[in-house]
Amino acid sequence: MKTISEQSCFGGLQGIYEHASTETQTGMRFAVFQPPAARKTKTPVLWYLSGLTCTEENFTVKAGAQRRAAELGLTIVAPDTSPRGANINGEDDSYDLGTGAGFYVDASEPPWNKNYRMQSYITQELPELIERHFSVDMARQGITGHSMGGHGALTLGLKNPQQYRSISAFSPICSPIHSPWGQKALTAYVGKEQDKWQEYDANALINTGHRSQNAILIDQGANDEFLADQLNPSLFQQSCLAAEQALTLRFHAGYDHSYYFIASFMDDHLEHHARLL
Repeated sequence: MKTISEQSCFGGLQGIYEHASTETQTGMRFAVFQPPAARKTKTPVLWYLSGLTCTEENFTVKAGAQRRAAELGLTIVAPDTSPRGANINGEDDSYDLGTGAGFYVDASEPPWNKNYRMQSYITQELPELIERHFSVDMARQGITGHSMGGHGALTLGLKNPQQYRSISAFSPICSPIHSPWGQKALTAYVGKEQDKWQEYDANALINTGHRSQNAILIDQGANDEFLADQLNPSLFQQSCLAAEQALTLRFHAGYDHSYYFIASFMDDHLEHHARLL
């Protein structure tokens, strides 16, 4: 067990080695799994971003990633989905805004803009902390996630292709501009001007020239209850085809939005990243 506490722009930070977790006073948490290979050499890093209402524990307990990650020599970092205990009025009023719903954006609108800067936290602050304390090769990073976290993986990966060699997602919100979840979050965090939303919309990023250096992998449950209204993978597929961005989009009959689906195809995603890293 290894515990790290540091100051950050959010307040306190605590990381727990080997996917255990403990809440800090100010509430930012993350989990790190390292393979046996990390005892001898620096290993590539795969970032896993969770979805609405989740913490780092959803992935570490339910995804079943550790065995194959150990075999492939991958370190996995699973951050929390938002600041905790920021004492913002309304942050706990609904499941899809505020606590557990950071949407991996840098909020520019008050009162969210002081604490809800998840894009900078994921791409800058947390990687610096991980590099200082763990045996990792930051020249080899990949990013993946589920639902809101899939949106984060796609957008952060597309905007930072030199940082993330590989991108994948489970049931991602591919176009928040066309999603009720996304519309609510972006209005609150970024403002009512929809031109500003494009920076946080994977479909819009593809259409404005952003690219991944390697093929993107997306797995989607065909029986996902949020597929029609919230996720829009086919729209993203059409944009990738027009832009000549390599994409593998797989629909799986009988699967929904749950972690049973994620656990069923997690090995495929780990192997996708291991090949590219």
